[in-house]
Amino acid sequence: MLRELDPLLHSQLRLAIVSILLSVEEADFVYLKEQTGATAGNLSVQLDKLATAGYIEVTKEFVGKKTRTSCQITERGREAFEQYVEALKEYLKL
Repeated sequence: MLRELDPLLHSQLRLAIVSILLSVEEADFVYLKEQTGATAGNLSVQLDKLATAGYIEVTKEFVGKKTRTSCQITERGREAFEQYVEALKEYLKL
C-alpha cells in the first residue's frame, strides 16, 4: 500500500516555499514572493498554513518603519519534506 502524499506539501506553492527554505538559512517575504511568483495575499495564506502545521517559523520585525517578515524551515518541516519525497519515490517506483 502506498503512503499518502502530505496534502499540505502537495500544493504547488507550499511545496515551492518549503523547497526554497530548505536551501537557505532564512528567506524574507519579498524574496519568497519573487521566487514563487505568488501574489502577496496567496503567499501570506500559504505561509500561515505552513506555520500552523509547524513546518516553518515566521518572524515579523520592524526595520525602520517597515515590517520585515522572514521564514525558516523547522525540523518538523524538514522531516515532512523528506517523507513527502520518499512517498513520491514509492509512487514512481524509484
